[in-house]
Amino acid sequence: MAFTAQDVKTLREMTNVGMMDCKKALQATDGDMDKAVDWLREKGLAKAAKKAGRIAAEGMAYASVCPECGVGAVVEVNCETDFCAGSTLFVQFVHDICKVVMTDDPADVDALMQCKYPGSDKTVAETMPEKVMSIGENLQIRRFARFAKPFNVAYVHAGGTHGVLVNLAVEGDIDATEIGKNVAMQIAAMSPKYWDKANVPQADIDHELEVQVALMNADPKMASKPDAIKQKIAAGKINAFYKENCLLQQDFVRSDLFQGSVEGYLADAGKKLGGSVKFVDAVHFVKGEGIEKKEEDFAAEVAAQMNMGK
Repeated sequence: MAFTAQDVKTLREMTNVGMMDCKKALQATDGDMDKAVDWLREKGLAKAAKKAGRIAAEGMAYASVCPECGVGAVVEVNCETDFCAGSTLFVQFVHDICKVVMTDDPADVDALMQCKYPGSDKTVAETMPEKVMSIGENLQIRRFARFAKPFNVAYVHAGGTHGVLVNLAVEGDIDATEIGKNVAMQIAAMSPKYWDKANVPQADIDHELEVQVALMNADPKMASKPDAIKQKIAAGKINAFYKENCLLQQDFVRSDLFQGSVEGYLADAGKKLGGSVKFVDAVHFVKGEGIEKKEEDFAAEVAAQMNMGK
């Protein structure tokens, strides 16, 4: 499998490893990005890797909770430019779409398009051309999620780069809004791959064990140890894997409020309020996640236009 200079750059951004080592990794793995990440980890050059494919696209990720019924929704709507994404008309459109999700509970985007647009007799599909004309750019309702009760908390980071909806189980007559917001901020900041260690597929655990054993095989001080010992050491490091990748096992980032895991924070914060708070589920949308955005050379475009006028 061939690879390009862009692949080397992407691998460097994922692993924070130097360009030459990234090139060697891709050469050794025939351009396979996932295997290249493992190759770098096994050589002790990379501790972790960011998810590939997170190329920025414009628009907004937004989450909200209905103050009357408690239903929560999170949506991602895309447009063409960041200028549009910050406009009042576009932001209101996103808010309206989120309201449709909360009130109508559509099964998917196609079903959402057939729902009534807020304050109108027209459907969302019928309203879209009007919004495209008034906003001035193509619009796409990309995805959404919805949680009914028991208790939902919404969080929007940096004007819409991240939209997080957290679903909690709350016992006792307490308001867990602040607790949910802190958990949502943790999710936005740390982007955990799993919510709890119980959710980690066995295949992922087996893969991590293989990486840890490979790291020991590459270490002159560890390579000569019996395989059984290496396996035991690798198993002991799985907790570190959970702590890095699983929300409830991660260190709580607001150490000014609580020092320990997110799971510990939930238990402690709920108890202090005189009740109980447990994490149930969450949805985390990152604006433009996985969308290939067209790279445009503005200077070349202007030069081309000037040449056309000659």
